[in-house]
Amino acid sequence: MSVSGILLGLINIFIVVILLLLVGAIAKWILGYLGFGPPNEVERLYLALVAVIALYLLVALLFGLPSVHILRGEASSVPHIAATPPIIAPER
Repeated sequence: MSVSGILLGLINIFIVVILLLLVGAIAKWILGYLGFGPPNEVERLYLALVAVIALYLLVALLFGLPSVHILRGEASSVPHIAATPPIIAPER
């Protein structure tokens, strides 16, 4: 695996974690605005879930397991797109 691939994978992990934390913060803000915030146990459980997702993404990056990609390289890195033959008009 190249250094650029590892760097792109780490950026993907950071984007996913930041998005999940942002969703949690917005949900906490909305619930607090409505007058019933989530209990501390729920907040800790959500943070633990985000940590488990980040750990899975890191392990998937290191061992080449399938995972969710926010940023993706070229289309040739996707097997089903790379295997599709180009559409060429028939010769006459």
